[in-house]
Amino acid sequence: RGSERNFEPELRPFRVIESCHFITIPTYTYLLIVLLIPMKSQLLEKIKLLIEKRMDTSWQAMEAAKNSANEEGKSSAGDKYETARAMGQLDREMNGRMYEQARQERLLLDKIDLQTVFSKVAFGALVETSMGHFLVTIGVGIVEFEGKNIMAISPQSPIGQVIAGKIAGDSFDFRGKMQKIISIS
Repeated sequence: RGSERNFEPELRPFRVIESCHFITIPTYTYLLIVLLIPMKSQLLEKIKLLIEKRMDTSWQAMEAAKNSANEEGKSSAGDKYETARAMGQLDREMNGRMYEQARQERLLLDKIDLQTVFSKVAFGALVETSMGHFLVTIGVGIVEFEGKNIMAISPQSPIGQVIAGKIAGDSFDFRGKMQKIISIS
């Protein structure tokens, strides 16, 4: 009995996003975070691939519209030629905007620091709620990961706006139903 052990958790330093200071957290929380970082990293890689696919599709459509407009030959019906060129130009501009939006989203994803511990819901946080898992990044929808459906949402989405700034244990009302935030990483 003289060799009783103290079961207080060992504390480790970790960075918290809103203050950018180091805090001490219990070892079990540290281990949870260390296990979640690879999961979050893999999720982000899947989302990046989806965005790169969007970029590629938009680029190809933009090039196809440009080539189509350039291939239109002058005909005796000049208005028909001009209309086809104008439509091609509109398609090219639309696809250019889609490409640029996807490129900007990709740049946002690159800014996420996987080492950051979130004490409240913010951009880059992986949030477990009573209604499911959410990754607050950009809105790409459901990403399947290790048999779980993780919803990649933007902070501007309806659910993103409702949970923004909440901490683990907080309850929130979404579409008339009370939900709870279980954890944030």
